[in-house]
Amino acid sequence: MRDIAIIGVPLDLGAGRRGVDMGPSAIRYAGLRERIAALGYRVRDLGNLAVPLAEQIEPPAADEPLRYLQPIVGVVRDLAQQVRDVISSNTLPIILGGDHSLSIGSVAGVAHNRRIGVIWLDAHGDYNTPETTPSGNIHGMGLAVLTGRGHPMLTGLIGRIPVLRPGDAALVGVRNLDDGERELLRTSGVRVFTMHDIDRRGMAAVMEEAILHVSAGTSGFHLSFDLDVLDPHEAPGVGTPVLGGITYREAHLAMELIAASGRLISLDLVEVNPILDTRNMTALLAVEFALSALGKTIY
Repeated sequence: MRDIAIIGVPLDLGAGRRGVDMGPSAIRYAGLRERIAALGYRVRDLGNLAVPLAEQIEPPAADEPLRYLQPIVGVVRDLAQQVRDVISSNTLPIILGGDHSLSIGSVAGVAHNRRIGVIWLDAHGDYNTPETTPSGNIHGMGLAVLTGRGHPMLTGLIGRIPVLRPGDAALVGVRNLDDGERELLRTSGVRVFTMHDIDRRGMAAVMEEAILHVSAGTSGFHLSFDLDVLDPHEAPGVGTPVLGGITYREAHLAMELIAASGRLISLDLVEVNPILDTRNMTALLAVEFALSALGKTIY
């Protein structure tokens, strides 16, 4: 596909993590549209989805296992419909976030009436449920929801449960798991590549296996790229940084292998937090990685 649509989702309804609502603006300011167009793509920026602010909503109880459920359901439902419309015009959507709960909507929209794979690049598993979550934050439940675990208002977003077959998902770069989600992942069917795997085998081997895994029997794959998969020394401006992440070059190699596969059908860039950033460095990295995923090469 040579047509690309950019959709901003300034969603920031995770406790104690304010600032990721400015992620879409930061990535745009870093030149995303212009630099993609320079690669020869036709690019439309569809603006930002309407998203409520936490200040506009009554705060949930401290022990609420699904914080801000209703407003998040509304946002991800609207995003799923917009992504579905974009895909129907043979256009590749790039969704800018915003906290990672938005991927429930982006993946649901891409997966409408077809089987897709998903590569989930993330420091975290995002495989909690209302029963296992220590925080109640839905941004830590996205992959579980998409594979059929969680509240029916989220899992049934497009009327098909699960939206994504667990065996069609690969989680790459994970290094911070809650106890409950670790147990769920072990029996889920999701292919998990931790930082231990990357350290021992190398990024090339891990990504080649992940791409093969999510491509078998699918129409292509969605890439959900949480910038916190990088080490915070490389990408300081993220919502929930965790030491020991992948390097700048490892991230580029992963994107270059994705581009070479020819199987990428949609892309999220999430959790960019300019408040925590240095000179918009993390947003600039997000743009660089998107360009590599779309085919930019060194030579």
